[in-house]
Amino acid sequence: MFKIVAPELGEGIEKATVACWHKSVGERVSSEDDIAELVTDKATFNVPAGVSGTVKKICVAPGREIRIGDTLAVVEKSHD
Repeated sequence: MFKIVAPELGEGIEKATVACWHKSVGERVSSEDDIAELVTDKATFNVPAGVSGTVKKICVAPGREIRIGDTLAVVEKSHD
């Protein structure tokens, strides 16, 4: 399993809000696919999956605030 964590978003940014999910539990993703969208008071950021596989768990509901480094989702890596 691969944990997708909230990435560094810029100097001084410690928190963001999950605006939406581009993928759902059970959907396949490639490493380049954007899986979520995060917003701060300064900008909007897309979060790439970073690995190919199947989304197994979404850990944060849309509208919830997260801290940088928090786990956003879990993907089961594909072995092909």
